[in-house]
Amino acid sequence: MSEEEQKGQIETNRKGSMTEGSPVRCMVTFAIPMILGNLFQQLYNLVDSMIVGKLVGQEALAAVGVSTAITMLFVMVAVGTGIGCSVVISQLFGAEKIREMKTAISTALISIMVFSLLLSITGRVFSRSILQLMGTPRDIFSGAETYMNIYFYGFFFLFLYNAFSAVFNALGDSKKPLYFLLFSSVFNIGLDLLFVGKFGWGIAGAAWATLIAQALSAVLSFGVLLHKLSRIQCGSFRYFDGKMLSNMTRVAIPTILQQSMVSVGMLLIQTVVNRFGPVFIAGYTAACKIDGIAIVPMVNAGNAVSTFVAQNMGAGKPERAKQGYHIGLVMGMGIGLLIGVIMFFFGDACVGAFMDASTDAAAIAVGAKYISLVSMFYFVMGAMTVTSSVLRGAGDMRWFLSITLINLALRVSLTFLLADATAGMIIIWANPIGWGVGFLIAYCRYRQGGWKKIKLV
Repeated sequence: MSEEEQKGQIETNRKGSMTEGSPVRCMVTFAIPMILGNLFQQLYNLVDSMIVGKLVGQEALAAVGVSTAITMLFVMVAVGTGIGCSVVISQLFGAEKIREMKTAISTALISIMVFSLLLSITGRVFSRSILQLMGTPRDIFSGAETYMNIYFYGFFFLFLYNAFSAVFNALGDSKKPLYFLLFSSVFNIGLDLLFVGKFGWGIAGAAWATLIAQALSAVLSFGVLLHKLSRIQCGSFRYFDGKMLSNMTRVAIPTILQQSMVSVGMLLIQTVVNRFGPVFIAGYTAACKIDGIAIVPMVNAGNAVSTFVAQNMGAGKPERAKQGYHIGLVMGMGIGLLIGVIMFFFGDACVGAFMDASTDAAAIAVGAKYISLVSMFYFVMGAMTVTSSVLRGAGDMRWFLSITLINLALRVSLTFLLADATAGMIIIWANPIGWGVGFLIAYCRYRQGGWKKIKLV
């Protein structure tokens, strides 16, 4: 290989690195595609609910809401697995250990394929039992079970897509996942309108639309990822390495626990919500869908910080990692303030898009109240997410997990203790209280500086 070709290969291998250049430019150009991509991912989940609520009815929307609380547990396991593995991949990429990085990617993907199949089978087998344990109302039980079962058939593809996206992001390429999600979102919406609106398949139609869109997105992203990796040359590497798997597991398990515990908390809170009947459930479901979209930019500002910190810690540049945190904090809190203002004034209109105002006014009122209160504290959520993401990117997983568990325990405890006494209002207030406590703990650990001493690669 000539000197010019060697230089070209080095540039190819380093493409996506955030260890050099303007930290602001690196963070912004990396974060924007992530934010847009995840907004579109949330969009087609939102459209499922809107089409079901408008074309099938309030009880069908409530059924989707109950099943979503369960399926999100499995989705968060998928997301947590991908994020956990990406921290190690990012640090190896930042350290320019290309051979080890490709071994880590291959090991992660093989392990995730096996793990996702096991989880998909588990979800399908126990879906009915879980709904019964949650005390799902009889009039929406059948619809919830139908939606869940179809969803679990396609869980393998969802899991893999999240893994592929995590690898792209670890390599500093946040644009590819965006392109696939744009395509998948439009395709999903078209299938929703066809299956539910034209064919009249109801809840099952919405579930099948999501499954097909996710499967296609996973297949396409896998092909592009293989092509991208083939251009990053490093000589021979191992397709599976037990030691590498163990190293990634150290980061992935706390992240999986963090993501899954959030969903367990949602499940527990959903059991309390179910006490208040279909009207409250429908309003709460619509509000959670909107809330889920509203917080996406803050979450992705945190994910961008995590990748930036991981790459720079791998490169031995902790001070540059701190610069990334300060930039991310401004982004997270600024976005939170902007979205909070928008949701405060227009949240009721957003909730109304899910249901018929002439027949579902009470449910709309529940959802509107949820959004108007929680939106005032989105900037706190942004601060907590970005600060804790520094710890995750550095591999400081004990503190990262502890923050999540304390936040979750506080929210669930308040909900169970005070739900009846407050007519369900504590379910709303528990969110900002948990965010505030989580931020304070994360910031104290950041200031203490122990995260800078963690070594993963």
